[in-house]
Amino acid sequence: MLTGISGYVPLNALMKTVFSSPDAPPALGPYSQAIGAGPLIFFSGQVPLEAATGELVGQDVAEQTKQALLNLKSAGLSYANIIKTTVFLTDLSRFADMNAVYATFFPEAPPARSTIEVSGLPRGAKVEIEAIAIKPS
Repeated sequence: MLTGISGYVPLNALMKTVFSSPDAPPALGPYSQAIGAGPLIFFSGQVPLEAATGELVGQDVAEQTKQALLNLKSAGLSYANIIKTTVFLTDLSRFADMNAVYATFFPEAPPARSTIEVSGLPRGAKVEIEAIAIKPS
């Protein structure tokens, strides 16, 4: 157990909440769409799947970025609640295409972000976005 750390809260004191929305694609494996812990919500990576059909949406990075970000909002939070994202791209040379769409979702005070090139993503997606949000008060 950690001691002597200011603000430390034992894990059992935090309520772990599983979030699931029919407006977002179902998990593709043994994981939750999102988990809440204290004031934070941790979203699993969203690939650009259509919620109703589970089919991949879009042929290019711009279209797929839009759908991945729409999937994040399905938990009922505002994009203003998102404080950190990680973007996974299969081709970092498409960064500008992703960034142009991403900027339209976060026009003011965008969240902190990391962008990483990966060799592949589920269902052949070109982009995946995960996020951390803070619950509205």
